[in-house]
Amino acid sequence: MSDDTRPDTDPIETTPSRRRVLTLGAVGAAAVVSIRPALAQTAGSVLNCDIPVPDASRAGSFIDAQGKIVPSGTKGAFAGASRPFKGEEVRRVLNSGGQLPGTDSERSRAYVNYIRRLQRGQGGFTCFASLQMPRG
Repeated sequence: MSDDTRPDTDPIETTPSRRRVLTLGAVGAAAVVSIRPALAQTAGSVLNCDIPVPDASRAGSFIDAQGKIVPSGTKGAFAGASRPFKGEEVRRVLNSGGQLPGTDSERSRAYVNYIRRLQRGQGGFTCFASLQMPRG
């Protein structure tokens, strides 16, 4: 193999110029400046998202103590919440206990059990899943 087939590897040409390095640094800094507010806005929107109990497709159903959907009128079960709960309300109860607004302790426990059972495709799942994400 002759030296003619190897590409030129002149170290002067492969070293980035100072101008190129500064340009890349400025682009990176701009990205950080624009991403941080977006993350803060996302965190804020997570706390303001809604979790209906039960979701719209099961409206009129009751929630039993384990958080399962049961037919309306089931003894020992609770009617759905009169309004969706905000992510902040649910986060507070999950992290430090207490009750969801407008509920007694048994009803709140049943609603929280329902929320913990939420699965993809159910109303409120994305909000609940976002509450589980660690914050940096």
